[in-house]
Amino acid sequence: MHDIFNTIRLLAPTSAPVLIGGESGTGKELVAREIHRLSRRCNGPFIAINAAAFSDGLIESELFGHEKNAFTGAAQRHEGCFEQADGGTLFLDEVGEMAPSAQAKLLRVLEDLRIRRLGGQNEIPVDVRVLAATSRVPRESLREDVYFRLSLFQIVLPPLRERREDIPVIAEVLLPALNTTHGTRITSIHSDVLDLFHKHHWPGNIRQLSNVIARAAILAGVGTLQPHHFTSDVSWMSSGLPPASLQDAHSLTVHPGQRLDEVEAAFTQLTLTAANQNRTKAAAMLGISVRTLHNRLARTPGGYLSVKA
Repeated sequence: MHDIFNTIRLLAPTSAPVLIGGESGTGKELVAREIHRLSRRCNGPFIAINAAAFSDGLIESELFGHEKNAFTGAAQRHEGCFEQADGGTLFLDEVGEMAPSAQAKLLRVLEDLRIRRLGGQNEIPVDVRVLAATSRVPRESLREDVYFRLSLFQIVLPPLRERREDIPVIAEVLLPALNTTHGTRITSIHSDVLDLFHKHHWPGNIRQLSNVIARAAILAGVGTLQPHHFTSDVSWMSSGLPPASLQDAHSLTVHPGQRLDEVEAAFTQLTLTAANQNRTKAAAMLGISVRTLHNRLARTPGGYLSVKA
């Protein structure tokens, strides 16, 4: 990551296009924003567009704009992203999802920095630096000419599972923003939670880490995030995390292919243990009523689950 930051600082003052690669959730847009922030264009606009969010018919209108009545529904003239980013930076996220025909038109704009709105007659010059990103293999998803035009320099972000040593720092950086967004007052994350974070595979990368911490922060409200603040996060349990270690060193082991009712019963028992057998507290932790908790406890399926203390 130090090498990546050095590359960002090296490339930012230039006008060179940069192709940013990496899995979804690794922070490609953050890299683009940092390049813009450190560039001579920092006082200009930063416009981001996700090419995967638009159909083949709409992406050209979003990029290049359109004139009034250019097509059905075009009630007024629309300035595209290239015009909106004039004097600044345009970030094309998931550029590999664009249709080859749209990529061909993009290439022409990249080469001469002139756009023509759909339905328009005149070419309009634009002063834009283009940064692009893709979560796919660039050589497989981009036209060869577009690939070479965009990839004068490449920055490839590693997945979170390959930089686990950074997780405590990333989590610490996330907390103030999450507190501001959700009105919470979380001050720290317990070391046991950080140990769990280090063991997790993180298929959703930093975006998933942020979401997991945000849910726990909302449940906790204030203070330190403890292991039990994460126990009601279903996506956390189902995404491959080694069974969550709860307070008092309790743990839950789940094997692939187990019945959901078995998982539910064992997890309910474990939560009850974490709540010191206080059923009202356990029900609140699970987000269910005490009556529902009683019904769950009445079911004791056998199976492959093990609860260890």
